[in-house]
Amino acid sequence: MGSPAVTGVVHLGLGAFHRAHQACVFDQLIQQGDKRWGVFGVAMHNPDVLAALKTQGWQYAVQVASAHASNWQTISAIQDGCVAALERQRVVDKLASADTRWVTLTVTEKGYDSALAQLLLEGFAARFAQLGVSSAARLTVASCDNLSHNGDSLRNLCLNTLMHTNQDSALKNLGDITQLHAWIEKHCFFSNTMVDRIVPQSSAACLSAARDALGVEDKIALSTESFWEWVIEDKLADSSDVLVLQSVGVQVVSDVQPFEEAKLCMLNASHSALAAMGAVLGLSNIADCMATSPLRNFAHRFMTEDIAPFVRRPQLDAYRDALLERFANPALQHRALQICSDNSLKLPLRWLPTYTANRIANQMPAHLAFATACWIRFLQGIDESGNAYKWSDPLANHLQALVHQNWGDDQLCVLSLLQITSIWGEAPSKDLAWVELVSRHLHAIRTQGLLQALHDLLETTP
Repeated sequence: MGSPAVTGVVHLGLGAFHRAHQACVFDQLIQQGDKRWGVFGVAMHNPDVLAALKTQGWQYAVQVASAHASNWQTISAIQDGCVAALERQRVVDKLASADTRWVTLTVTEKGYDSALAQLLLEGFAARFAQLGVSSAARLTVASCDNLSHNGDSLRNLCLNTLMHTNQDSALKNLGDITQLHAWIEKHCFFSNTMVDRIVPQSSAACLSAARDALGVEDKIALSTESFWEWVIEDKLADSSDVLVLQSVGVQVVSDVQPFEEAKLCMLNASHSALAAMGAVLGLSNIADCMATSPLRNFAHRFMTEDIAPFVRRPQLDAYRDALLERFANPALQHRALQICSDNSLKLPLRWLPTYTANRIANQMPAHLAFATACWIRFLQGIDESGNAYKWSDPLANHLQALVHQNWGDDQLCVLSLLQITSIWGEAPSKDLAWVELVSRHLHAIRTQGLLQALHDLLETTP
């Protein structure tokens, strides 16, 4: 099959997740004969993936693996691209092109920043200048980042950044700001979305497997699970895209929030808890954690008792059971330390809503308290066999220093961490019952070991 006629999608952020998720969906649409879904891929800073794509003729391999079987797919949806930090004008020009119908993003789990807004605004201004108010100017902007209300957040950031622009700023070439503001409100459709697929970082083993299976050298081959989910708010620039997307399994719904809540509070929250436990126990990946019976039981009860009563997603029990099976997939070498990276930025989204919902209901989330104690133990940076490990987090040094400084005084150690409001907000450190429970779990983990402390938790909670 030849190349698609047009690159109708500009995607910002060429990480592994996009290449094993949205790009696969677009590839399927292209394979079905709809040539509008070719991707112009934008790496924000790092040129390595783009360089590999160019060398490989804009193709790469994805291994889709379950516990029972695996197969390789060659993905060719990405047709062209550039590095935003090096070729900013190419990004702007592509955002302005009449060929471009969609903009998708996977750039952060930490929240959108003004630099991203500025890049998009330059593209919107160029699109306004080039296409005016014609129907061709309409644009779907779909955030695929793991953030609640991601489309709304991106829209608000762009409009707020625009309205605070002045002639001395970096955005002085945007033209009439009032007109551009009105144009964005009418022509740019910022859809909230939820995306889900477990995509570990590529590894030497994955690259070797690709070479053995396909007989080619693929520097960016990936392995992922068979499960994937993409839920998009029914707020698209072209309403006919609804049926097109549904034809390949995308869900288009009126309200994405129940799906967002379930992903963050069921999947991501459990992942973070298991990863912290696994790191402390010296288990390298999530499948190893799930093969450890007490950890699997913990994950089931954490989701069932602490989280599920406050999540609105349909068929929640089936969703929970599917998550447990996905976590246990031995083909996915999803490293615990990868999941623990940037936890100071992730936990406010993954754990804090469950704490808040339980306490408003006058309930105590016992399993979350244990997970919190495990996270504090994780911050020591050494597992129970005495092996040191490192992880990436903007607050890693500060968090580790607090733990080392207060180790042995369990309540003081817990308070020193819970008082970091950027992670926990204001309430938990003032909640005496919560502080006491987390401290008690930390003491048990510290003095008896994590598995014994977990055994006692599972025996004593109903």
